[in-house]
Amino acid sequence: MSHFPDPIRAGLQRGWKVLGGAHGALPAKITCDVAIVGSGAGAGITAELLTQAGLAVVIVEEGPLKSSSDFHQHESEAYPSLYQESASRKTEDKAISILQGRCVGGSTTVNWTSSFRTPESTLRFWQERLGLKDYHREALAPYFDQAERRLHIAPWLTEPNENNALLHRGAQKLGISASVIARNVKGCWNLGSCGMGCPTNAKQSMLVTTIPAALDHGATLLVETRAEQFVLDGGKAQALRCVAVRPNSAPVAPGQIATTIVAKHFVLAGGAINSPAVLLRSKAPDPHALLGARTFLHPVVMSAAVLEQRVEGWAGAPQSIYTDHFMDTQPIDGPMGFKLEAPPLHPVIMATTMPGYGQPHADMLAKFPHTHVLLALLRDGFHPQAPGGQVKLRSDGSAVLDYPLTDFVMEGARRALLAMAEIQFAAGAQEVLPVHERAHPYTSWDAARSAIAALPMKPLLTKVVSAHVMGGCAMAATEAQGVVRADGGHWQIENLSVHDGSLFPTSVGANPQLSIYGIANRLAQGLAQRLTGRAVVLG
Repeated sequence: MSHFPDPIRAGLQRGWKVLGGAHGALPAKITCDVAIVGSGAGAGITAELLTQAGLAVVIVEEGPLKSSSDFHQHESEAYPSLYQESASRKTEDKAISILQGRCVGGSTTVNWTSSFRTPESTLRFWQERLGLKDYHREALAPYFDQAERRLHIAPWLTEPNENNALLHRGAQKLGISASVIARNVKGCWNLGSCGMGCPTNAKQSMLVTTIPAALDHGATLLVETRAEQFVLDGGKAQALRCVAVRPNSAPVAPGQIATTIVAKHFVLAGGAINSPAVLLRSKAPDPHALLGARTFLHPVVMSAAVLEQRVEGWAGAPQSIYTDHFMDTQPIDGPMGFKLEAPPLHPVIMATTMPGYGQPHADMLAKFPHTHVLLALLRDGFHPQAPGGQVKLRSDGSAVLDYPLTDFVMEGARRALLAMAEIQFAAGAQEVLPVHERAHPYTSWDAARSAIAALPMKPLLTKVVSAHVMGGCAMAATEAQGVVRADGGHWQIENLSVHDGSLFPTSVGANPQLSIYGIANRLAQGLAQRLTGRAVVLG
């Protein structure tokens, strides 16, 4: 695909200021108006708006700067170079695998393009339980409108691939409504390899939209540079200390600070897990023990099915159909609701996710072209028994998430496995395999139902994954309830804001990228106004 114009290489030739890794050594000290940690959804939106307001901005990204010329649709290249911990980041007890981006553009470079506004039921909960009075549909609508225009977010009108069509057909047969997912794409080739970086630059990630806009406005981008800690004094962040890292994230020179950034204001947007970790390493004030707490994952359980026809789940838009039936049928703070989607299937990610080993595993992979998978996103954070997890630091200062899979969560997981199996049989599955170490392929809904009812729903036996990390720096109306204010400003550190998914006081209950775009858009416009007196608008 290298014959496509590469906007990143073109920008570098135009003279973008990029340092770190192969782009040049980091200076010992950099001074700017605003330093932004991260380059994903919240960071990208913020960088575009602040540079538009005339501020001198430095963006700090731990991962490498990769572009469409590097995206060859190969899992073996993409996972080590574009994801945290080579796409095998895990919770402390190893019971949950977490997919998170670690490259310029963050998770927006490698996500599957699903775009949902924050559900009204979630916003109502934030207003009523957490005092976030300004977080209602009407107040957020203009910011979502701007983000959707800027990033070409619209319902996907192309026919769904067979993997997604099966979800639609099975749901329809059971009288369950299913709808089309909006995607942030422009001129999409429908290749299906979104998780490995878009080789045609159709995915409107931060890599090809807001980060280039910020660089064109004079921002400096530091890559392969990890934000280690803030220097805090007098209720303010005086500086940010950073280390140069190798492409695998190991420090270039262990124990050495590579650069110190002095800024008037700092924006933390490194993503949930990493943003709380920077504050923990900085020994930031945490009077109510809320930092890193209530970190949510939308824990995901999966169900695989084999169909008579070829499914070819690797081809075509990865996620284009969903149902919220199992969220809308119960109260938000009741038994755990879940959203159903159909993820893309690629050999490495499927082989490492599916249960079993040896001959049964080989037999299952032999049916790969005929395999269909559903996933259920469990809506955590709304019930006292789904309080999420806690970000901690290991002895070397790296971040790890302790996320207990409570019986309450696992009861939701069992209901999700049942719902998915029923839909798959309704769609014509010959056999269904709940993704669980003690499960086997079942050839009828009756057999699957009784087997799933008897499965031990325990961590490490039930395969749980996540691609949606939220919380850990929760916003709230009072200091006793959150790490940051409703405007994103840190309660105790005067010149520090948080603009990423770590802000969310619960999970969102939908793929979070558009929630981050819309909310960061609002917060960044407010910040630009406070810092410069200038009104700026996204797009």
